[in-house]
Amino acid sequence: MDARLDYFADRTAGEILKYLMSTGRALKDSPLPAATQELVALRVSQINGCAVCVDIHTKEAAAVGESPVRLNLVAAWREATVFTEAERAALELAEEGTRVADAATGVSDRVWAHASEHYDQEQLTALVILVSFMNAVNRLNILTRQPAGDYEPGQFG
Repeated sequence: MDARLDYFADRTAGEILKYLMSTGRALKDSPLPAATQELVALRVSQINGCAVCVDIHTKEAAAVGESPVRLNLVAAWREATVFTEAERAALELAEEGTRVADAATGVSDRVWAHASEHYDQEQLTALVILVSFMNAVNRLNILTRQPAGDYEPGQFG
């Protein structure tokens, strides 16, 4: 499959995406645990059907030591026993934050309160920005049919 646009060859994309991608780099330095970041990025990408982001975040998580069992169970995290209560709260917030049109209410007070039990204000801020960032990046990739499968961990710095 060929991409509809080549973001690396397009001057306009290059100018705009350098700012967007700096958000991703800043999130890596946030106090939200790295494992949580990868699990959330993977789950948002699964929901949206963004193959290239599923590829990236599965491989990045594995490269930093995430287990195959946990990676394989992200899609069914509610029934899995391998996630901490904090990770479960983050995954639930990520799902409701991604499926805003389905619920028509956004993130429920119950889900927000549950996440607030496990993350401080700075971590919650990072979590909200991460969910929003991943949804934006997923859409950029889906709209232009970016191909998946060739990503190498660390490829984008």
